[in-house]
Formats: sequence, C-alpha cells, structure tokens
Amino acid sequence: MMDFPAGLSALSDRYDVVLCDVWGVIHNGVASFPQACEALTKWGETKGPVVLISNSPRPSADVVAQLDSLGVPRSAWSGFVTSGDATQSLLRANAPGKVWKIGPARDEVLYEGMALESGACEDADFISCTGLYEDEKEVPEDYRDRLKVAADRGLLFICANPDRVVQRGDRLIFCAGALADLYESLGGKVVMAGKPFGAIYDLSLAKAAQLLGRPVDRDRVLCIGDGVITDVKGAHDQSLACLFIAKGIHGEKAVGPDGQLIPDAVHALLDAEAVGATHAIGDLVW
Repeated sequence: MMDFPAGLSALSDRYDVVLCDVWGVIHNGVASFPQACEALTKWGETKGPVVLISNSPRPSADVVAQLDSLGVPRSAWSGFVTSGDATQSLLRANAPGKVWKIGPARDEVLYEGMALESGACEDADFISCTGLYEDEKEVPEDYRDRLKVAADRGLLFICANPDRVVQRGDRLIFCAGALADLYESLGGKVVMAGKPFGAIYDLSLAKAAQLLGRPVDRDRVLCIGDGVITDVKGAHDQSLACLFIAKGIHGEKAVGPDGQLIPDAVHALLDAEAVGATHAIGDLVW
C-alpha cells in the first residue's frame, strides 16, 4: 500500500541507499531545487550513499559540470550513473561500423574513443539517438521520413535516453525516447540503455556496493524519481522500493489548486501504466 511521507527523513530507518533521478527531482534544466539537494545531502551525512541515476545520454563524467553550473552541490551525491554510461557498452558491441548519430552536437562526447564512422539513414549500419538535433524547435514527426528509410533497411536503433519528454524550465522538451517510439511504430527494432531498463540499474547498484564497501541489500534500496514510465516502472521491474515525486513532469495531473497532492490522482497515474510506488510525495524534501 503506497504511503505519503512528509519527507525523506520519515524513511531513513527503512533504507540504506538512495538511487535518485536527476532532471525533475533535483533540477529542472535551468536551476537546482535547494530543498531536494538539502534532503539528499542530509541523507548522505546521516544514512548512506546517494547514487544519481540519470537518463542523460552523455557519460556521467561529462554531466558533472552541468550539475555544478545548475547549483547542485557535490554534497548531494556520492556516485553518478547515466544512460550514456550504459549506451557506451552497447556502442562498443556494434563497433567498428558506421552509425547514424541523431542528437545535438553537445552529445558528441558519447562517441569519443569509439571505432565508429558517421553515416546517414541511407548508408549507416545502425542508429544511435541521444535526442533531437534541435529540441527547442523540432518534434518527432520531423524525423518520420528518415526513420522510415532506416526501419525499412532493418537498422538497429540504440536509444541513449528513454525519456519521452523532459521539463526544461516551464516547458516540456521531446527526448530520444519519443523518437524510439516512432521508430518502433514504423517497424524498427529498438534497444534502450537507460531507465526503466536493467542495464542502468546494474551499474547503479554496483556503484552503491562500491561506496558501501559491501554487497547491497536490495530490500534497503530506495529509488526516487518523477517519471512514471522511467523511474517508477524501472524500480517496479527491478523489485526496488520507490518514492514517486508527483509534482515533476506529471504535476498538473497529481496536484490540486491548493498545491497539495491528490492521492486518487497519484494512484491513477501509476495504475495507468500498471506500476506501483512504495511512497509518494509532492517535492523531494527532508
């Protein structure tokens, strides 16, 4: 039965490790959320490791500077794993070869050191998608014709970010997961690297064990996130406890005019995807 704790401190006796989503929980792409960062800092000081688990398509080492620039303190986390980390293992499995890279120039770091050439939908061996080329302007339908060519050729589509949308300031921006959905609808084969799929959780739990200095008790791991089909489903499929941050990307559906959570609406959001969370809260606070 899902409960609605007042804050993270109410759960401190039940868990040793936190696997925490990033975008939508501790920042919105423009600025950090001070109360959420404070909650994670206090967890790390009093309980145990906080491993950030992000669907960012870039390697974790390259995303740290972004967290710094948004004001996320280093004290709020002790480990960091991204979808980009998981994607690199998939790219290596398909190298050498020619890849159609879909995504903005800032994600080129993902391919550094890979034995891969750049191609297009007509001549590539497979696709690697980190997002839309210009996510402030484009929508998935802009890619339909090119993706149809690739699907007809039977190209594998490696999705570096399963998120469909992400909150950037007060806007929702399409992500690689939206293009993966379109590609599948055209008959293409898709492999996902990040949440809710297992590879990123294997990496995150291994990082947590390293930080703990002992094996992780999965019954004492708490996943935190605001995405129903990524964070909640990922925890659900891994049989891990989950604290659902209901005021994230689904906020308008879960919060009343007074800013308070509507329990029935929270249950409806989760039931619609046939997943459950152990706990739910509006924003992450201590």
